[in-house]
Amino acid sequence: MTLSFFDQFMSPSYLGIPLMALALTLPWILYPTPSRRWLNNRLLTLQGWFIGQFTKQLLLPVNLGGHKWAVLLTSLMLFLITLNMLGLLPYTFTPTTQLSLNMGLAVPLWMATVVIGFRNQPTIALGHLLPEGTPTPLIPVLIIIETISLFIRPLALGVRLTANLTAGHLLIQLIATAAFVLLPLMPTVAILTSILLFLLSLLEVAVAMIQAYVFVLLLTLYLQENV
Repeated sequence: MTLSFFDQFMSPSYLGIPLMALALTLPWILYPTPSRRWLNNRLLTLQGWFIGQFTKQLLLPVNLGGHKWAVLLTSLMLFLITLNMLGLLPYTFTPTTQLSLNMGLAVPLWMATVVIGFRNQPTIALGHLLPEGTPTPLIPVLIIIETISLFIRPLALGVRLTANLTAGHLLIQLIATAAFVLLPLMPTVAILTSILLFLLSLLEVAVAMIQAYVFVLLLTLYLQENV
């Protein structure tokens, strides 16, 4: 029983063929395609409004040099939200519960912000490793600490997204199993547990959206430091 709780996080495969690429590709089919009509339908209008508002809020603290990342960050946000939300459906697989996938997204994007910083303004980028006004005896220690914190950033991005989604899925499965077991024994307690499960599911919908936003927001803050 304990092992079966973690079966939902196993990478799906069919006849020994991994289906991770298929799980990452299919969500793009759900996005409506833009049309050349002067007046779009309600879905496209709502989608355009959401993307415009999100991009505006996301790039508000970033100067004009970082606006080149608008398409990439917005696409990443929509992609993560879609994967997280689809993973809440029954009998589905959530690719973002895999640390390897999240690190594969976090490390290259973080590395790109660092490379941009060292290419455009190397003095300021190196200055982030040593706060202003640091006492001389503490300079070597602070440089080491700031360097470690710099390299921990992509790990924190990947682990945060993985841990939050994994914990939510496990909690939903535990409460659902408890409600199913308690139903013939204590129906009243099972109904109360089902209500708790419904509220937790609503919370997980919010967590799925918030974690995708936090992932992209932190990348934006890293970009702001180096642009």
